[in-house]
Amino acid sequence: MRPYTLEEEKLLPNCTLCPRSCEANRFSEASGFCKSDAGFGISSICCHKGEEPVISGGKGICNVFFSRCNLQCIYCQNYHISRNSGFIVEEKPRLKEIIKRICTILEQTENMLGFVSPSHQVPQMMAIVRGLHKAGKHPVIVYNTNAYDKVETLRMLEGIIDVYLPDFKYADPALAIEYSQAANYPEIAGLAIKEMYRQKGSSLIVNERNLAESGIIVRHLVLPGATGQSIEVLKYIAGEISPNLHISLMSQYFPTEQVSGNQVLNRTLTPEEFNQVLEAFHRFGFYRGWLQDMDSQSVFRPDFRKEQPFFT
Repeated sequence: MRPYTLEEEKLLPNCTLCPRSCEANRFSEASGFCKSDAGFGISSICCHKGEEPVISGGKGICNVFFSRCNLQCIYCQNYHISRNSGFIVEEKPRLKEIIKRICTILEQTENMLGFVSPSHQVPQMMAIVRGLHKAGKHPVIVYNTNAYDKVETLRMLEGIIDVYLPDFKYADPALAIEYSQAANYPEIAGLAIKEMYRQKGSSLIVNERNLAESGIIVRHLVLPGATGQSIEVLKYIAGEISPNLHISLMSQYFPTEQVSGNQVLNRTLTPEEFNQVLEAFHRFGFYRGWLQDMDSQSVFRPDFRKEQPFFT
């Protein structure tokens, strides 16, 4: 049985799913920027308790971590699974194996399903959602993305995604190309989040247990030495989209071995830097969202090499 619809299959031989628009044949060889083929490239399916409280709740969310990425940020904390070259933690399961694993974890969690780094794996994500629906499972679907998404692709997801969870990484094209090989990231992310806002508005709908059922939460990771661009990101969101959005302001940055030679990134964030951005958060009129404690730098340090395989 084909996992994809005919419309989805048409997207893969000449792939332009994400803003890279590589036009790679995903049914042939993994030759595009993300080096992904037409299969289900997955690094982990697991219970995750480190998201925002309305996402993780008390029991956690079932997260599907897709392998590889369309950005390649040099400081990525998930580099064990996100690199497009060299060794990564990755498996190529069949759809029925994925559905079985997700169903098992959903029973133990908050009946929420997050797709992490899905921008280059949208057909795969949609096939998984259909498979779950056929199995009688209808979890809240969370699109956990770097926001390097095409508006046209996001429009395909209207009515499928319940909660959008995008990053907004940079307002500075120079920083975007230096850190993520994407000079047009600020423009692309702005348009993507505007489209998410068109679909969901600024209201975050929660249930009686304060778990998100519909809406958008915009994340921003404050980087060392880059408080000015963080302030510009917040200024853009408030002025061009809405100060009523829920913002998740993150202090969890830590230097991985990948940035050991970078004099700017090879340190953690200081409280003074985070407080500068927090002051701007209030100055621009934001009043909804979450702030990470500074000790998050020592807490959120995943190592997918130590994760158990997702097959049971």
